[in-house]
Amino acid sequence: MGVCEQCGNDYDKTFEVSLKGEAHTFDSFECAIEALAPRCAHCGVRIVGHGIEAKDKFYCCAHCAEHEGVQQARDRVA
Repeated sequence: MGVCEQCGNDYDKTFEVSLKGEAHTFDSFECAIEALAPRCAHCGVRIVGHGIEAKDKFYCCAHCAEHEGVQQARDRVA
């Protein structure tokens, strides 16, 4: 059994996620996302998908990136 580093649950089905060479133990994807997913530099939402990276910051979408001054960010290309 392992202990989730996010919520502390002692659980027989924990799993490990490796990030930058460091192992993290979780009991659910929700806990892993809360602990490891970056937050949007504009609105603060957790970025679960690809998001947008610009100027060493992460954004959930082009709208948020544009509000922070990122030029030419697009969610969709015609």
